Amino acid sequence: MTAKLNVNIDHVATIREARKTIEPSIITAAVICEQAGADGITVHIRGDRRHIQDRDIELLREVVTTYLNVEMAATDEMLEIASMTKPDAVSLVPEKPNEVTTEGGLDVIGNQKILEPAVKRLRNEGIFVSAFVDPITSQIEAAQSIGCQQVELCTGEYAEMTLGAKSAHGEGAVRAAREIERIRNAAVHGSALGLKIAAGHGLTYRNVGALAAIPEITEFNIGHNIVSRAVFTGLYLAVEEMIGKISKS
Repeated sequence: MTAKLNVNIDHVATIREARKTIEPSIITAAVICEQAGADGITVHIRGDRRHIQDRDIELLREVVTTYLNVEMAATDEMLEIASMTKPDAVSLVPEKPNEVTTEGGLDVIGNQKILEPAVKRLRNEGIFVSAFVDPITSQIEAAQSIGCQQVELCTGEYAEMTLGAKSAHGEGAVRAAREIERIRNAAVHGSALGLKIAAGHGLTYRNVGALAAIPEITEFNIGHNIVSRAVFTGLYLAVEEMIGKISKS
């Protein structure tokens, strides 16, 4: 079975917020992604509102007809937004004020007292709950123990290993192969616990194939690479091309 693709459209909003204007429209972006075959739309609403705004979530909930996945920290402010807008899924992620992008997986073990009631609240609202974690067995088990229904495996280390030409040869290729195996083992373990398995962070047209070949991974969340490609090809074609890369594996 081919894994699903949720397109993260945060960086469409990044361009808009660079001028604090109304374009490009994140709503138009979501519609185009769906028309191109995306299985869902992902956005990350941050505490500093650097790209996605509260109103964006409200409008996306009205417009998205496939699947709306909202990434957020487990704060009272964010949980209230989820309660009001009712996305299909919430992905709980770590968040640091000055980070350029998410730097790694959520420490579920160390933050269990905060996360467990957040998961319970979201599930009581009828919202599917995922946790963004590193491919570490203990973190996956902790996510399952607090009631998460899915884990999204952070592929940041793998993505870093597969940047540039050197990654295809020698030690770079060996390290990448080891990381693929680590992700594979984490996916198998999580699936055996009854969790759905997603993956994302830094994935590109060049490196997604190896992970798409792991049958336990049923969903990918990919954004920056698709939006970057869209600058040259248009968003519709960029989404189609990524679906093609995932489907071929």
